[in-house]
Amino acid sequence: MDPVIGLDVAKGKSQVQAFLQKKNPYKKSFVFEHNVLGLQDFYQFFKEVEEAAGLPPAVVFESTGHYHEPVLQFLEERGIVYYLINPVISHEAKKMSLRKVKTDAIDAFRLGELYYLYDDLQPFQKKTIEHMNLRNLTRQHDALTESYVKIKLQFQTILDQVFPEFKTVFGALYSRTSLTTLLNYQTPQGVMGESVEQIAEVIFNQGAKRSYKWSLEKAYKLKEAAERDPFKRNLYTSHIVTLTMYIQMLLQHQRHLSKLLQEIDALADKFEDYKIIQSIPGIGGKIAATIISEIGEIDQFTHAKKLVAYAGVDPSVHESGKFKATINRITKRGSSRLRQTLYTAVQCGITKNRNPKLRSYYDQKREEGKPHKVAIIACVNKLIHWIYAILKRKEAFKV
Repeated sequence: MDPVIGLDVAKGKSQVQAFLQKKNPYKKSFVFEHNVLGLQDFYQFFKEVEEAAGLPPAVVFESTGHYHEPVLQFLEERGIVYYLINPVISHEAKKMSLRKVKTDAIDAFRLGELYYLYDDLQPFQKKTIEHMNLRNLTRQHDALTESYVKIKLQFQTILDQVFPEFKTVFGALYSRTSLTTLLNYQTPQGVMGESVEQIAEVIFNQGAKRSYKWSLEKAYKLKEAAERDPFKRNLYTSHIVTLTMYIQMLLQHQRHLSKLLQEIDALADKFEDYKIIQSIPGIGGKIAATIISEIGEIDQFTHAKKLVAYAGVDPSVHESGKFKATINRITKRGSSRLRQTLYTAVQCGITKNRNPKLRSYYDQKREEGKPHKVAIIACVNKLIHWIYAILKRKEAFKV
C-alpha cells in the first residue's frame, strides 16, 4: 500500500481526505481546527491510517501563505513526511475533472489523487530557522518600505496645500532635522511669528551634527520661504492635523526601518554566503540578505537552470504541430520576491558601470536589437548563474 492524506488548508482549519492506495479513499472527509485539540484529532486519524495501511502515510497540502504554518510546524515536530505543493500545480490537477465542482472536500480529494499522479514529487525541505528569520525580516522591511513610500506621497500632497515653499529650505526634505523643524513650524504664519535666532536655536537643538552657523543659515532660508509662500494664512485646521500625523508617521517609519536594517545585517552576517554574494559589484547588504533568505541552501539546486526556474525567469515554451512561438515570455512561476530583488541588483550593477562584466553583457544584448527590459532579464539570468557558481564553490566573484 501507498497511503496518503490530502489536506485542503484554509484560515484556521483544514479539510482531510485519506487514501490507502490509488483510487482507494479511506473513510469520509472531515474538518479539523488549527488548535491543539484539532491537531491532536488529526494525529489520531493519521495513526489510524498508518495502522490500516501498515506504514505511515505522506501528507499533501498546498502552500497557502501563512495559513498552513500551524500544520507544517506540527508535522515537522513529529517527523511526518509531507509535500508542500505549489498552487499552480494543484490548480492544474483540479481541472482534470470534467465536472465543475468546487468544495473543500473535493479539493482535499484532488490533492490526495495528485500524490499518485506525479511520480517526481519531492518531500518538502524546510529552510533553516536562521533562513526563515532572515526571510521574515527582509520581507517585513520591504512591506514597511512600501508603506513609507505611500506616506511620503500623501505627506507631499498636504505640504503643497499648507507650506509648499518649505521644500526649498533643506536639501533632504525627509531628513530627521527637516521633519522635526516642520513639526515645530508647520505654517508660514508660525515662522513669521518667531525671530531668526529662535528658529536657529530650535534647529540646532535637534541633535544634528551641524554647527550653529549652519542652523542660522537654515533659519534665514526658512524665513525667506515663509515670505514667498502663497499661503500666508491657513484656512483649514484639518490640514494641520493631517500634516502633523504624517510627519510623526514618517519619523516612526524611519526608526523602524533603521532598526530592521540593523537586525538584518546582524543576522545575515552569520552566513558565509552573505559576504560572497556581496563580492558581486552592485549587490549591497540588503539585496544580498534577501537573496540568501529567498534561496535558502544552495545545495537543494543541482543545476543553475533550476535556480533560474525557481526565480521564475525561465522562458515559457509554446509549440504545436508546425508552429513554434518566437516570442516567449518568462514564466514568472517562481519566487516573485527573489525575481524583484535580482532585477534591482542588475539595475544597480549596470548603472554607472559598477559591474563592467554585467554592463558589457547588457550592451551586447542591446546591440543585438533586444529591448531594454528583455536585456535586463537576460542579465538577471546571467547574474543567477554567477550567484549559483560562487555559492557552490564558496569563493568570491572575480571582476
